[in-house]
Amino acid sequence: MKRRELFQLTAAGMGLGIAGVPLHVLAQGKAGGVINAVVQPEPPGLMLGILQNAPTQMVAGNIYEGLVRVDEKLNPMPGLAQSWAMSSDGLTYTFKLQNGVKWHDGKPFSSADVVFSVDTFLRKTHARLRGNLGVIDSITAPDANTVVFKLKHTFGPFLGLFEVGSMPMVPKHIYEGAADFLNHPANSAPIGTGPFKFKEWVKGSYIHLTANESYREAGVPQVKDLYFHVIPDAASRAAAFESGKVDVVPGGAVEFFDVQRLSKLPGVSVTTKGHEFFAPHSWLWLNNRRKPFDNVKFRQAVMYALDREAMAKIAWHGYAKVATGPLNSAVKFHSNKVTHYARDLNKAKALLKESGYDGKPLRLLPMPYGESWMRLAEIIRQNLMQAGVKVEMVSTDVAGWNQRLNEWDYDMAVTYVFQYGDPALGVARNYISSQIAKGSPFNNVEGYSNPKVDALFDAGAKEIDPARRAAIYEEVQKLLVDEVPVAWLHEMQFPTLYRSSKVEGLINSGIGLNDGFARAKLK
Repeated sequence: MKRRELFQLTAAGMGLGIAGVPLHVLAQGKAGGVINAVVQPEPPGLMLGILQNAPTQMVAGNIYEGLVRVDEKLNPMPGLAQSWAMSSDGLTYTFKLQNGVKWHDGKPFSSADVVFSVDTFLRKTHARLRGNLGVIDSITAPDANTVVFKLKHTFGPFLGLFEVGSMPMVPKHIYEGAADFLNHPANSAPIGTGPFKFKEWVKGSYIHLTANESYREAGVPQVKDLYFHVIPDAASRAAAFESGKVDVVPGGAVEFFDVQRLSKLPGVSVTTKGHEFFAPHSWLWLNNRRKPFDNVKFRQAVMYALDREAMAKIAWHGYAKVATGPLNSAVKFHSNKVTHYARDLNKAKALLKESGYDGKPLRLLPMPYGESWMRLAEIIRQNLMQAGVKVEMVSTDVAGWNQRLNEWDYDMAVTYVFQYGDPALGVARNYISSQIAKGSPFNNVEGYSNPKVDALFDAGAKEIDPARRAAIYEEVQKLLVDEVPVAWLHEMQFPTLYRSSKVEGLINSGIGLNDGFARAKLK
């Protein structure tokens, strides 16, 4: 008997639910106002000001809020701020907050919470935001509903910092004066202002959120209870969705080869929307510090050797688009006016010869996120060997993958990163010299350094005129694509499966499920 069949038989026969939740709860429809979703993997915690990994953002993005939301075209929308204005010199931003907002414990939300969140809490806890906060000269609260940010210099993507995963608001009255934010007892029972309140977390089973009945928007949320289920393997997650026990499976939670079959089930839909702000981008880290990757001709040879079209079809079943360079096409200022590397084994072999490659075997570190990623790594290995590059696969678990990249202990490694809507927020970090530091698998891991690239990214961040920013980023894209610091693979398209016979309007922003459940409608 197949594992999927066994899973379905066991659940039905025993009268039990997945992840410890009774089937009568899982089966509730509109009357109960319940949505059952999968979270994969189980988040390490829900304090969004401290943890920013994807599972935490998906769950906690419905508990916490930012001052601004973003639509699918990356335009800012009101969040905890109802309006904002920029001074003519681009150095002052004034936010007017929504009226009557309360924390989940009933305390009022005010500008004092914003100042505390940004200037005290997040400066200490939010590694990705911390660098960008360096642009802020001061944050003040003239009154309870007004916050003023003064900048040291202009910063083009400033409004992109305010979505919930990048700058979540945390309650001053709970955390003020605490000696240790990272281990504060309130982290285990998060208090936000969002449309859902934390209710229960049964480790290894499910996280239960319930509607915030005092939420500021009338009729939001429509859903009474929201369960995020922890299901240990991809086949069981697919079976849970197929059998109707869960309503929503986020992108990447089932193997890509299962998506097409599941999307054809009655009353089921699939969408790739909701990742516009994140713009997931995959590539091969190439360790520029060591031979043969210190030679640009070798790195160009790698690009010509890769059959990225075949990878998109075989590994991702069409849910990927060949990348043209460092910017995902969903990111502002993406340019297609760059060198294009269609597969050409003759060019690859010629460049390998010119580079002086000695035939030494090179280590390839796959991304340990499931079978589809292993298939991708195997195609990469075959492509490179066809061009004459000897490759040894070095498989690890997630912890081992993180450790090797943190310590730069690799030759080539598969990865994907989020780009956060703007080159200054999510792209520059992977190529500028100041981000060469051990301890992160998502900064300048390849060790590439070019003063001209550093200067262009710096100029692009400080410029506020969109036309001038576009010209700057076009130049830096041309330069990077010619120098190939990494081997770009694909613009990832993570398909979300959902039971459209029950739920509609699930994706309603540029960050998808991370703040979408509140405005979803139950049929």
